[in-house]
Amino acid sequence: MEHNEPILKIEDLTVHYELEDETVEAVNGISLELGKGKVLGLVGETGAGKTTTGLACLRLIPNPPGVVKSGKVWVNGTDIYALSDKEMNRVRGSEVSMIFQDPMTSLNPAFTVGEQIAESVQLHENVTKQEAYEKAREMLELVGIPASRIGEYPHQFSGGMRQRVVIAIALTCNPKLLIADEPTTALDVTIQAQVLELMKGLIRKYGTSVVMITHDLGIVAEVCDEVAVMYAGSIVERGTLVDVFNRTLHPYTEGLFNSLPNIKRRGEDLKPIPGLMPDPTNLPAGCAFAPRCAYATEACLKERPKLEKVSDTHWCACLAYRNEGFHIERSKGKE
Repeated sequence: MEHNEPILKIEDLTVHYELEDETVEAVNGISLELGKGKVLGLVGETGAGKTTTGLACLRLIPNPPGVVKSGKVWVNGTDIYALSDKEMNRVRGSEVSMIFQDPMTSLNPAFTVGEQIAESVQLHENVTKQEAYEKAREMLELVGIPASRIGEYPHQFSGGMRQRVVIAIALTCNPKLLIADEPTTALDVTIQAQVLELMKGLIRKYGTSVVMITHDLGIVAEVCDEVAVMYAGSIVERGTLVDVFNRTLHPYTEGLFNSLPNIKRRGEDLKPIPGLMPDPTNLPAGCAFAPRCAYATEACLKERPKLEKVSDTHWCACLAYRNEGFHIERSKGKE
């Protein structure tokens, strides 16, 4: 791997779920890159295709019904879809790991947390069972759990503690890339903050690159360096945190920010995005966001926009953006 090569590179990835009488177009031709030690926030509503994208990075799309129709994914310079199943098993855990949404379903209730962490060590490192258990003790301490609890079962831990165990398993073999799928969703606000602080510390310590899958823009602002906004299986805006938060371009991204409460505008009504995300089994011919967009034109209903470069660090997929009137209308709305 060259020094400047991205840890993760996704090129034109398309994933469908082919059912008996319909096809769910979950991910539609997305491309992404993530550099070493960077944290990318993958943002969007439920059903936008975020989790499917994450699963594709570990070649874990359930087949059937999931089918990778096209595209390539490189992890640490390796084309993972060119590997055999045996080779891919070695890559998972050592090169790329995933933290899933629900820690209770991620852990096996029949085995102690120590056994589950040690198993991950033994799968990827040439160590004895005793050495694997010692590493498990170290990892528990690293995530703030006393090593004395190594013999306990998942049901004996709180939700936040179980999520810490899942993080310990994911980081056991020091992977280059970590996919974190809504890692704090099932936790209360206080525990969320603790888990995020823990993850930030571990990211700094190991230099791990992270894809943070979330719908929470607050988490993105706190943790991420870069942002990719997904809508109906496509990336509609991508850039640095400053680009997307302070130089918002896509009407959908603008809608996400407008729908958040603002302490500076107390008493004002929230501005939710009208309508619903389109049915992924029947996506419109043009821009998927056009039926909900205040700036949509006739062209938007007919042509599906491509992600275009706006600056060296900022991309946007919007036909209306090209029109001068679009910028005038938006500036009026912000006055």
